[in-house]
Amino acid sequence: MLSEPRSGRLAAWGNALLAGLVSPDDAVLAMVGEDALHRVEGLPGETGPVGLTLALGRLRALGVTGLRVALPAPGHPLGLSGPPEFNARALDAEEAVVCHGGALGLVPEVSEAGPEGDVHVEVVWHCLEVREAPPADVPSLGEAERELAEALREATDVLSRLDVAGSGPVAEAAVDAYRARAERGGEVLAPGYPQRAVRVLELAQRVGLLISVAYENGHGGAVSASEMAARSEALRPVERTARRAQVAAYNAFVEERERGAR
Repeated sequence: MLSEPRSGRLAAWGNALLAGLVSPDDAVLAMVGEDALHRVEGLPGETGPVGLTLALGRLRALGVTGLRVALPAPGHPLGLSGPPEFNARALDAEEAVVCHGGALGLVPEVSEAGPEGDVHVEVVWHCLEVREAPPADVPSLGEAERELAEALREATDVLSRLDVAGSGPVAEAAVDAYRARAERGGEVLAPGYPQRAVRVLELAQRVGLLISVAYENGHGGAVSASEMAARSEALRPVERTARRAQVAAYNAFVEERERGAR
């Protein structure tokens, strides 16, 4: 499912912190989420890993004024601008944060430790050089909203045509997770984001929920290999649209500030 990516939390709350809209403590708490610890490694001027507060302060001193999100997939370098080394690492992680105002990017490396039921997740963000260029294939919020409306219809139609089961424990868990996110309301994005970005992100997550049901809730009526392949083929462009919309929503903070500065 297209759940909230760590790069989205880091960019959204990092943007709010850089703009002075939230306190460092509140920003870091939101960025870390349910993980145990986040550190940043490879920052210019630092000899070892540092915490998020120090890292964002260092990035600000280096000229960074905002953070963008990249959610690449094979054949789709969404939100990336190069160089190839950074793109490859971001593609392997399936996400990254790209700094605006400084030629740097952050790619997460996630590790887990502890017994089942008491697993601690730690994240190291690797700071690497990036190419200062427009990010690949990121739509405007208006474009993303229009595309999502059509994608939602397509996803619903695919589920119906392929007779994918709409009940069962996996589907119910997906619905419960979506409702829990919706109930959090203002936590979808950090302070300073336009309301349209919140609306686009919520709709992208709703489309992601339907994709999750299709992929994870058994085979439904698609019992043959050809039918399962048809389901994947039909949902692929829908998932691509939802990922593009997520990136547009997270990047709206920087885009809005850029427009205001012109």
